[in-house]
Amino acid sequence: MNANERNPAEKAAAVISMLGADSASQVFHYLSENEIEQISVELSRLPRLEQGELENIANEFYDCCVTEKVITEGGREYAKEVLERAFGQQQAKSLMERVSKAMKTKAFSFIRKIDYKTLMTIIQNEHPQTLALILSYATPEQASKIVANLPKETRIDVVERIANMDRAVPSIIKIVENVVQKKIGSSTSEETTEVGGLNYVADVMNHVDRSTERDIFEELNIKNPQLAEDVRKLMFVFEDIAYLDPLSIQRFIRDTDTKDIAVALKVANKDVANAIFSNMSTRMRETIQSDMEYLRNIRMSDVEDAQQRIVGTIRRLEEEGEIVISKDGKDEIIV
Repeated sequence: MNANERNPAEKAAAVISMLGADSASQVFHYLSENEIEQISVELSRLPRLEQGELENIANEFYDCCVTEKVITEGGREYAKEVLERAFGQQQAKSLMERVSKAMKTKAFSFIRKIDYKTLMTIIQNEHPQTLALILSYATPEQASKIVANLPKETRIDVVERIANMDRAVPSIIKIVENVVQKKIGSSTSEETTEVGGLNYVADVMNHVDRSTERDIFEELNIKNPQLAEDVRKLMFVFEDIAYLDPLSIQRFIRDTDTKDIAVALKVANKDVANAIFSNMSTRMRETIQSDMEYLRNIRMSDVEDAQQRIVGTIRRLEEEGEIVISKDGKDEIIV
């Protein structure tokens, strides 16, 4: 396995292993309990890495450190120019996106440690703009469940506000953070200035259930059709399976329960069904088609749940670098 195939936690564990016990213990002082636990797990199962892979991971870590320093000290536009000259346009873009995401997670870190029901109880009566700000710092899983439980008119307003966010005044973030923190009774947290945005909304929408996703898009199509289209372009939905390359389809099928495939395809369009069936063995195809024939009186919610589980598997495999997601068949896959 090369460095590009390892997930972020594995790479972090590799960096920690290179530091030595004394230095590693100092680094742990700056990490959250969840981060320490995740890295410790990866450390315990990290295999012996080849020297070349270790060097690649170390170089990637160094590049990210340089990127964060340039962004922090010079701003995004300055960083963009400097990094493009140093690394080239494509690598500079990738580094900035990765570091910006890591920097964002510093604010409101305490809310990501509580369950969504507790957070919902605390913030549900806040103004939509305040809700949008807070949810921009929650995990996509938390945000998706809270959005799904908001009144319809409120959740559309909140989704729009998150999508239109780019930057927020640090002093305002701190005020809201302190108010929420007092209600929760958690520890202090650092602030950052980048919040929300279309990519975050798309991530949230990828985590909500299919019914909520459909309701939100129906409302958005009426109220703000351009925003609906912009968010949809950034999402991966079940119907997009038709645009995946054969190797990616074969890969997610291996990690998917055949019962979920049978239920999900019960009402799927022909393009999706053909894409899936053409990338499995004859025996598996015949088994699933036979199961589908005997499926009766299935609730639409069960179909949507099965489709959502399959989408979740695809998104996980993409995050792990095992498959490539191409939207609308427009991304060229080079093999």
